[in-house]
Amino acid sequence: MWAELKRTTSKPWLHLLNGLWSLWVLATLFFTQVSAAFWWSLAIGYPAFLLLFVLVNVRPMHEMKVYTGLLAMLALVSMYWNPSAWTYAVFACVFAGFSAGASVTSGVLRILMIQALVAVWAWWLDWPWFVMLMSVCICSSSGFGSLLGRISQMKNAQLRMSHEHIRQLAATAERERIGRDLHDLLGHTLSLITMKLELSRRLLDRDSSAARRELAEAEEVARHALAEVRAAVTGIRAAGLAAELASADLLLRVSGVQLDQRLQAENLPESIECTLALVLREAATNIARHAHATLARVSLTRTGDGVRLYIEDNGRGGIHAAGNGLSGMRERVGALGGSLQLDSPPGGGTRLSIDMPLAAKGAADRRDAGLPPADMFVSAGMRHAT
Repeated sequence: MWAELKRTTSKPWLHLLNGLWSLWVLATLFFTQVSAAFWWSLAIGYPAFLLLFVLVNVRPMHEMKVYTGLLAMLALVSMYWNPSAWTYAVFACVFAGFSAGASVTSGVLRILMIQALVAVWAWWLDWPWFVMLMSVCICSSSGFGSLLGRISQMKNAQLRMSHEHIRQLAATAERERIGRDLHDLLGHTLSLITMKLELSRRLLDRDSSAARRELAEAEEVARHALAEVRAAVTGIRAAGLAAELASADLLLRVSGVQLDQRLQAENLPESIECTLALVLREAATNIARHAHATLARVSLTRTGDGVRLYIEDNGRGGIHAAGNGLSGMRERVGALGGSLQLDSPPGGGTRLSIDMPLAAKGAADRRDAGLPPADMFVSAGMRHAT
């Protein structure tokens, strides 16, 4: 059971601790005299409960409704000799919330049915009204609480899947764009260089001056191609923030958040662009998962010798940088000489402002940001050609 819980949840010990609530079946000992029938019901019923508790946690989800029904039956049978045995019904309501499968309505109906059976059986056993009310309230809070937790887990899982799918689509589209650009850029140029080199080889013995002229023209074409490749690499890097903004737009749209975007800065240094893209990704994820917002705004503007990224939402606020993954972004921004300011009062939305200087700091900044040199691909290609 422990191995299965470690595989399916991040806090297996918490599920095991929940089983300790079953010790309430002993509460009858503190309120009234018990007979031998109480001990027999406890000796038979409690091991049966433990078995069902284990099966619920290790067996497939579609079998859980069977174990939920058995727990409810165990509670009804044991209540005749042990009034505290309605505790088993609490676990039945909790597991009924998770056994609903794709239908939340069926989970609600199961919880209500279990509560109704317990209440009717307690009334027939002539229990005091406040005990019946307490059992119904505890079953309701436990059952519907677990159902809400399951709904939240489903939404988070769907959100993660949607986000990953969006990123995969964006990455695929970017790879296709890069492939098209490089094909259009280098295909004709390399063919031309090849033709001129072949021609110069043929002319080398017959007309050396013409051969040198063809070689010079091939060299000029190669230099021009090198400049175009460098420009293309710069364009590929500059598309990082735009691609991340498109991904954030799709993610927030899936979450029911409208994104208002305004970009007024282009051709940013690669280290700054990468850092701002990562900050935008983290902020969009926090808005989608935690903010409960309906509107978000993103703006990128020039500020003298720097650039400012401003992200705002109208959600519930109350976000702290250390607790929402932004502390790492603050360190990355600071490594490039920038600053990150977070304003998130409870109930007042969240405002994130990042100011980055555009003055280049050299190769050290690129190493701190974990980025390769700008002309790495071009240099590697030239070394390979050499």
